[in-house]
Amino acid sequence: MSTKLNELQNATVGMTVGVIEVLCLQPFNYCKNMIQQGQPLSFDPRKLYRGVGANAINMGSCTMIQFSVGGSLKKMVLGGEDRQLKTHEEMGTGIAAGVVSALVGSPLELIMIQQQRKGGNSVETFKSIATPNNFLRGFIGAAVREGLWTCGYLSIPPIVRRNLREMYPDKFDSDAKARVPAALLGGLFACYLTQPFDTVKTCMQGDIERETYGTFTETAKKISQDGFTAFYRGATFRYGRMVCAVFMMDTLQVRLREGGCDFVMLMFEYLGSLFGG
Repeated sequence: MSTKLNELQNATVGMTVGVIEVLCLQPFNYCKNMIQQGQPLSFDPRKLYRGVGANAINMGSCTMIQFSVGGSLKKMVLGGEDRQLKTHEEMGTGIAAGVVSALVGSPLELIMIQQQRKGGNSVETFKSIATPNNFLRGFIGAAVREGLWTCGYLSIPPIVRRNLREMYPDKFDSDAKARVPAALLGGLFACYLTQPFDTVKTCMQGDIERETYGTFTETAKKISQDGFTAFYRGATFRYGRMVCAVFMMDTLQVRLREGGCDFVMLMFEYLGSLFGG
């Protein structure tokens, strides 16, 4: 999210990069979800990409909301001042933007997870779960996860890059050199702090019949019976996806900040660099 762009531009950037991330990394998501629920994996591409439509809408809309809300909050915090955000301001705006996005993301993930388990298309799945009792199932886990995840990809990388360049100016003499460790740390933060909440949410959304998992608290207690590590099932796939996603999104933020006002050309340049190496 950039303070140089208006809300529409921030929203467009977020939607575009969110959809790109899903199309590239959906198999990681599938493997993570299946492992969390104790389901067998398949490497059939048709199954690996089950629910990709719902997830593309999910990530596109959620990232759009995160960029837009986050950019607006940053402008509010700065209040017109020409300065960098403080660490707590950077993290606070990211967390708040993520929590807001969960209102949209949680129901869409429910559709995707039900598709991954049972097959069918998005419309059929939506019709089968469209009840008030189901639609916000797993929302608490999604809200906590999205808040910390958004902080991890929007707030942590700029902080890490800035500190690396200040503390080790000879080694990290450009943002490009500091971007990889920033993405690794941002992904680590976003993944491992949020993984227990994501596991509870995924198990709840995979079991809308409530045969094994009930409320958020009941689900957490059930998972804990297999030990603390049970909350981290599928974390390897999730971390791999997150590092790639954080790198992609952080690259875009830097290009936006350096690119000035030529927004359309900047988007084409970013897409070209992403897919052209």
